[in-house]
Amino acid sequence: MPEPMSPVSFPSTFLWGAATSAYQIEGAVREDGRTPSIWDTFAHTPGRTAGGDHGDVAVDHYHRYRDDVALMAGLGLGAYRFSISWSRVQPTGRGPAVQRGLDFYRRLVDELLAKDIKPAVTLYHWDLPQELEDAGGWPERDTAYRFAEYAQIVGEALGDRVEQWITLNEPWCSAFLGYGSGVHAPGRTEPVATLRASHHLNLAHGLGAKALRSVMPARNTVALSLNSSTVRPLTQDAADLAAALKIDDLANGIFHGPILHGAYPESLFTATRQLTDWSYVQDGDLATINQPLDALGLNYYTPALVSAAGPDHSGPRADGHGASEHSPWPAADDVLFHQPPGDRTAMGWSIDPTGLYDLIMRYEREVPGLPLYITENGAAYDDKPDPDGRVHDPERIAYLHGHLAEVRRAIADGADVRGYFLWSLLDNFEWAYGYEKRFGAVYVDYTTLERTPKSSAHWYGKAARTGTLPEVDEVF
Repeated sequence: MPEPMSPVSFPSTFLWGAATSAYQIEGAVREDGRTPSIWDTFAHTPGRTAGGDHGDVAVDHYHRYRDDVALMAGLGLGAYRFSISWSRVQPTGRGPAVQRGLDFYRRLVDELLAKDIKPAVTLYHWDLPQELEDAGGWPERDTAYRFAEYAQIVGEALGDRVEQWITLNEPWCSAFLGYGSGVHAPGRTEPVATLRASHHLNLAHGLGAKALRSVMPARNTVALSLNSSTVRPLTQDAADLAAALKIDDLANGIFHGPILHGAYPESLFTATRQLTDWSYVQDGDLATINQPLDALGLNYYTPALVSAAGPDHSGPRADGHGASEHSPWPAADDVLFHQPPGDRTAMGWSIDPTGLYDLIMRYEREVPGLPLYITENGAAYDDKPDPDGRVHDPERIAYLHGHLAEVRRAIADGADVRGYFLWSLLDNFEWAYGYEKRFGAVYVDYTTLERTPKSSAHWYGKAARTGTLPEVDEVF
């Protein structure tokens, strides 16, 4: 029998956590054997990031991790999702590990466990070792095999203490923003490379999952995190429905098709046939990619609203994925993105919690019985301390309340959602936006690196401790 819940409560086993990624918070980019990743190179290339910002210091989590773990413990969080810096562990992307790099993650895991916080490891959050990019990067098949080797190294080092594992974070961003529009590292603008990279990221997931399971206890779980999009047509006209299907294939089906179902959508092949014949999909690849998953991570921020574009359409895309003359959407120049009405975050993204509910229920239908986690959800706002040094962010509290209420509604409607990871624990380096966008529940003064929990951190901490959602206007 399912556990009974009140209208605002969550199951007692629900996991309340926060998430970060290595390049965005660690700093210490030249310490203990670490070598450059594609994000080091990209961020130090003039014109690539806002203000020329980079992650050399970031928020210095490498040296301040004990304080950050203590912050989480003080808030009452039960889990912390963090990523491993591949080039800190395996500087060239090949060969033996650098134990000094692994030792940092050993210390971090031990600190978390000592505070009764469950570690959840993401192996890849976009920071490919630069030497692997120099050899061709994700469009090259060999990169997937290098990832499997890396996964085995980390699994052997941490698998005795870390039970939750995620192979890849948002492979869509790695492929489509890194190799399509060029707004993410490595900054390439090659539509065919985008599709090749997508397949090899899928292959890396499958190979990495097998490698992890070969060296870890059977109790450990293996998942991946997709930023699957809730794609909605502007109207029910046939042309708009076709546009929505094309974007759904490129945003979602290209990954969850082979990973969850063992096949790419035929409509994806049809839409992209003028670009590629997909001959890089070799015999046996789909079986390798279609490894059994113990859970699926969903990252959600905002839905997509699309229509068919007229033949004379020109102008900027409103897809929310940064400014570039190059589209991240291969073979989709005939699709127009629209800004939905209503409030937006500092990223310009529309606020629509129902999109998260729809996404959860989609996967509940597609893969019934597969546990789901919300591995990222949050909002950027222009947060500033008041004269007393406190940081009030009522907009973020409202955002979190709305989205968590939709998670709770999905659970009530039968979805097996096991946990929620707030993005992000800390203000940090927000990729090409530099330090201009603050997603953190904890405010960071980028001059002193002092941490100050915002009102939303205290609100979320109370939710985590009680398993219920505090009122939006509750004072912290």
